[in-house]
Amino acid sequence: MRTLHLEKKGLRCLAIAESFRQNSKRSILSGLIMRRDFVIDGFVFGSTTLEGNDATDQILNMYENLRRSDINYILLSGLIISMYNVIDIKKLYTSLQIPIIGVTYNESVGIEDAIKHHFTKHSESKIHEYSKLGKREQITLHTSHDLFVRYEGCTIHDVKQLLNKLTLHGSIPEPLRVSQLLANTLLQKQLSF
Repeated sequence: MRTLHLEKKGLRCLAIAESFRQNSKRSILSGLIMRRDFVIDGFVFGSTTLEGNDATDQILNMYENLRRSDINYILLSGLIISMYNVIDIKKLYTSLQIPIIGVTYNESVGIEDAIKHHFTKHSESKIHEYSKLGKREQITLHTSHDLFVRYEGCTIHDVKQLLNKLTLHGSIPEPLRVSQLLANTLLQKQLSF
């Protein structure tokens, strides 16, 4: 397990968010490199298949396309993206050997029933991938908002401290907020062509 040196202003994350339309075949992924002091230091883009199984590999490709060795951790806006495309957080950590943190914003009893309803033929494999993620842990930020996290390669104490430093107001950490804005803008631009 790596130590996140939270005192360093130059601590860099790769924050990844997505945007898609229900009738699309693919989702746009935007990756933003941001330092802990909120300096933006790079971008990378990718895409995933809606209802597919390629999210983990796409994120690995995005990381490799950056060709950078100074990224200290990855921050993900959710681990179930693109209509049940499950990100294998353990595979990401094993492959990259940097902490991986998945953030969500709402309480949930789980999505097994939704998967069964949506995937009549292949629901068992999707449920298996989902169950490998394990339970989310709830943290309360200094802004009094709750987040729900899954993480690999660091401690819940590090996760809470880090997300408190990265969240200026509300519930969305700044790197994910900017990455989400970028993904939404790219989707709108794509739809206008």
